[in-house]
Amino acid sequence: MTHIEQLYWGGAALIVLWLVVFGFSLAVTRNGVVTPGPATQELGDEPESPAVVSLLGNGWRGVEHAAAATLLDLAARGLVELRQPGDDPARSSVHVTEAGRAAPMLLSYERRVLDRVSARAVNGAAPIGAIAFRDVKRAAAWNAELRKEIIGEARLRGLSRFRFAPWLVSALMFGAFVPGALFTVAAVMGGHNLRAALAVGVAPALPLMFLLGKSLGERATPRGLERAGHWAGLRSWLTAHEDFARLPPAAVTVWDRYLAYGTALGVTTLTSRLLGFDSGDRRRVWSSYGGTWRPVRIRYPRLRPGFGGSAVHLLYLASGAGVAAAGLCAFAVLRQPDWSVGIEAHSEGAWRQPGLVLSAGWVGSVLLGLVVAGKFSRWTLLVGFLAMMPGNFERDGHGWFTDAAAHEGPLPGELAATVVVGALAVYFLVLACLERREPDMITGEVLRMESRKGKGAARFLVLDEGDTDLTTAWALPAASQGIATGARVRLGVSRGTRTIRSAELLRAAMPEGDRLKPAKQQAS
Repeated sequence: MTHIEQLYWGGAALIVLWLVVFGFSLAVTRNGVVTPGPATQELGDEPESPAVVSLLGNGWRGVEHAAAATLLDLAARGLVELRQPGDDPARSSVHVTEAGRAAPMLLSYERRVLDRVSARAVNGAAPIGAIAFRDVKRAAAWNAELRKEIIGEARLRGLSRFRFAPWLVSALMFGAFVPGALFTVAAVMGGHNLRAALAVGVAPALPLMFLLGKSLGERATPRGLERAGHWAGLRSWLTAHEDFARLPPAAVTVWDRYLAYGTALGVTTLTSRLLGFDSGDRRRVWSSYGGTWRPVRIRYPRLRPGFGGSAVHLLYLASGAGVAAAGLCAFAVLRQPDWSVGIEAHSEGAWRQPGLVLSAGWVGSVLLGLVVAGKFSRWTLLVGFLAMMPGNFERDGHGWFTDAAAHEGPLPGELAATVVVGALAVYFLVLACLERREPDMITGEVLRMESRKGKGAARFLVLDEGDTDLTTAWALPAASQGIATGARVRLGVSRGTRTIRSAELLRAAMPEGDRLKPAKQQAS
């Protein structure tokens, strides 16, 4: 065995050794078994907060519903008030009380939840649906910080700890790169260039680091297992009440802290769903722009032709559709039956089959239009190739392709396709002409912003102008900067393509985290 082979086999052996050590570490540090206590309604003298109970109730894997449980706990303690004016729990509202505005001593995650409610409140109140975030990244960052604060409290109470000791994490991280170092040396000795050798060396470390990263987290302490058993007993007691799972948020006035603990333990369903601190419903957003809260329904024109296109881009699309329509029309008019029907009835020549000639004419016209429109790619070529395949299997007989090929003059389907594609060309041309006009100016508050697939694709921007409960998203060019969810802006827009041509910032959005700091007035 050569030295190069020894290095490769040594690296492979180290990978196996790393996996064995990692698996043994997972087995040793797994959570113990929680022994549920007897059903009880006792909370204890110094009970853990509902947020910490959420961590225990989820097996130390996460803090699902912790924010909603904390809000209900604040309501039970009189810092906020939840009101339901009618029969619909979704119409409930949250109000910050005098005690809440006095800012008593609160834990960090309790302060975070109260600050979020206070930031969303207009004149001290907000619909519960308005608590949700409008931006996905903002929601993820807020919830990540909330989770860190809850885990910190659980550690202080001796209920949770790191799954892996710091020295073990360091050893596993270092060990993940040792096999790659051997592979790199072997690749260099084998005559490969340095770039290829480094690629070979890094490759085995990536999946090992991924496995390690997915396994880092919390695990229970003996005290934590004991307290988790107690809260499992409370879950059993709450579950025994059949109506408890369907209680609305306003029921906290009757059930006090029990509703908060039920939410943390996953017993409730309605309350947990209504009190969301995530990115919220992307098609229904609560807005206070104009002075009063109201739900705004949102439409996203994903299939609208020409959405977000410039005048030059629309001219390309019009040209492509025109070429495709002309190609379809020319093929339909000039096509003759003898193009595809051979002299011999049983000819086996694939290029003389009726179905293949028909498919090639239609698909070729469309592909030519895509080339002119600048939309051609290897994927469209693959789809076009597959579209011609059914015609390649047409044999002698009276199949649909054979009968269509022998038809005198254009087929009804060819005429319909020509008219549709031609109308699309006229539509794009009209839009391109409309884009030459001066843009309309509108003012409002940005409700949501969402990215779209595709390099350089315009983003969706949802603007609330304050005079309607139904709005349609605009197309914001991907290169635009300085506009964020919650900002008040003045936009220059083209209504035909719903494209934003200019944007002026009138008031910046609230700072990240929703801490109550005055937003600076900016304009650009």
